[in-house]
Amino acid sequence: MQINMAEREIVLKLVYYGPALSGKTTNLQMLHELLDPEARGKMVTLDTTDDRTLYFDFLPVSFGTRGGFTVKIKLFTVPGQVMHKSTRKVVLAGADGVVFVADSQKASSSANAYSWRDMEANLKSNGIDFERIPKVVQFNKRDLPDIKPLDEIRAAWGGIPTFPAMATKGEGVIETFRELVRLTYRDLDAKHDFQNKFSVSEDDFLKGVLKSLG
Repeated sequence: MQINMAEREIVLKLVYYGPALSGKTTNLQMLHELLDPEARGKMVTLDTTDDRTLYFDFLPVSFGTRGGFTVKIKLFTVPGQVMHKSTRKVVLAGADGVVFVADSQKASSSANAYSWRDMEANLKSNGIDFERIPKVVQFNKRDLPDIKPLDEIRAAWGGIPTFPAMATKGEGVIETFRELVRLTYRDLDAKHDFQNKFSVSEDDFLKGVLKSLG
């Protein structure tokens, strides 16, 4: 997080993490479509020839608060392929919250597990407290065959918020994003006393997000 008192700006970084082809880029693309054009910047996507993310996707979102601050949220994805481990570590640096996008298909269980462990290791190597950082898990591709049942998923992930999604149809995309923003606000408020120091409440954040989404 960065706070610029002179410009009255609060800048947050949220990262979408997960195995290759789980739907990280699709989430950002759908958010770009759903967001108010005045609230979002240009989405930048760097792809390989097979439509896999080579470096990262980037989507800036901004909204104002009643306290007179502008909140700027920088959304990133990481490349899921195993070979890009060093890139994932770089993109995670300075993250305020993460969405883990998992593939719901049973055949993807091992890839999901590897990517989760990889995320934990990269967060820790960046000096970020893995246990404390706001986390939301999205189980994408619910429209495909041979998927894990939701009750089994929720039992396995315990207290971490989980959301079913079909990102290609926009289902579950907003809910996932909004919950991460809420959790990130609560974490930052506990650390920096946002509400009292900056007159920025959780309600401001959530209303800003909802307004941005039209």
